[in-house]
Amino acid sequence: MRHLLSAADLSRDDALQLLETATAMHDVQHREVKKLPALRGRTVVNLFFEDSTRTRSSFEIAGKWLSADVINVSAKGSSVSKGESLRDTVMTVAAMGIDGLVIRHHASGAPQQVTQWVDAMVVNAGDGTHEHPTQALLDAYTMQTRLGDLDGRHVAIVGDLTHSRVVRSNLILLRTLGARVTLVAPPTLMPSGVGAWAAAEGFATSYDLDEVLPDADAVMMLRVQKERMSGGFFPTPREYTVGYGLTRERLARLAPHAVICHPGPMNRGLEITADAADSAQSLILDQVSAGVAVRMSVLYHLLGGSE
Repeated sequence: MRHLLSAADLSRDDALQLLETATAMHDVQHREVKKLPALRGRTVVNLFFEDSTRTRSSFEIAGKWLSADVINVSAKGSSVSKGESLRDTVMTVAAMGIDGLVIRHHASGAPQQVTQWVDAMVVNAGDGTHEHPTQALLDAYTMQTRLGDLDGRHVAIVGDLTHSRVVRSNLILLRTLGARVTLVAPPTLMPSGVGAWAAAEGFATSYDLDEVLPDADAVMMLRVQKERMSGGFFPTPREYTVGYGLTRERLARLAPHAVICHPGPMNRGLEITADAADSAQSLILDQVSAGVAVRMSVLYHLLGGSE
């Protein structure tokens, strides 16, 4: 595997190998000295054209703990703000002799295009409303640590499916790992053509969260991405919470073993209440911790694993 652009790039064996390595990498977080020499001499650039806290920080920590030289470049404060094109930006950065490029961009397909311009390894850290493969890996890793093998487990993904790049990657990876998936959203936030997609990929859809919750082993709440919405996708925030929010009442309907995930950042009180976010069943902070381990695993396999 030369790049990681999509969850579809991963076979079941690839995914399990990355998750297994992530388990070993997770142990590094509990050491007094959090360093491995695996990527010594390698240079990784985090090129982010959109704001990020969790993804950018975890990629930076992951690279540094593997002893790589990590450089962060954001659109603000770079030549992009002066009108430089994506092609010129990445080719300028690549000309400095880097080994890896982690890119987040507002345009779907941008990381794929970048691979045509540079020889460096490319990791997709989120492209538009398309995909976010390392988020799917860390979500699967987090659920697996609590639930065990995900084969046959039922995962409900709930919320703003139309504008989410997380849902596609999670759906593909969870199906690769053998999980059953149900997408839940109001009709206005269900992706167009979802019926044909569901038939091809073998997942279910529902408009009724209360019907799906009792049978779920894991429920993943997605952020309502108001910044990507150009119209009225639901009448009021209150009505969205009543219909599709993970409230205290819905928390009581979950099976005792079921877990709660959220890729963050959360809109507390909208798609998830404090009762659910801070409950014993919540794995939200575990997801943040897992992000470093999973991204260490990805960088290791792409830049240093063969050696």
